[in-house]
Amino acid sequence: MSAEVNLLKSKILRAEVTECCIDYEGSLAIDTAFMRAVDLFDYERILVGNLTTGARFETYAMPAPKGSKTIGLNGAAARLGAVGDLIVIMAFIRVDMEAARHWRPKKMVLSNGNQTLLKAPSDG
Repeated sequence: MSAEVNLLKSKILRAEVTECCIDYEGSLAIDTAFMRAVDLFDYERILVGNLTTGARFETYAMPAPKGSKTIGLNGAAARLGAVGDLIVIMAFIRVDMEAARHWRPKKMVLSNGNQTLLKAPSDG
């Protein structure tokens, strides 16, 4: 059996929170266009880091309408941030050690209130 390692699969950096809804079952609503750009699956487990407050939490990615620029904290996650906060959204994958030597995650950087998409370099 081959050894595996956990690596970064998908990353959206500097996403600006556009809405918070405590009265919801939980999740992070993400514009479907953003999700598809980094190969993030609907309902995939994610780690979120709030650059504004320093909070980190796990939840799942919930698709928001394509082109809406939505980044919405729902349920308990809505208590860990506020509209305007900048967050990092990450998903991870188990990769065979040999494949890991050449692995590159899908990454993007958002700016200007989620209006501009910037392709992030494949390294780092």
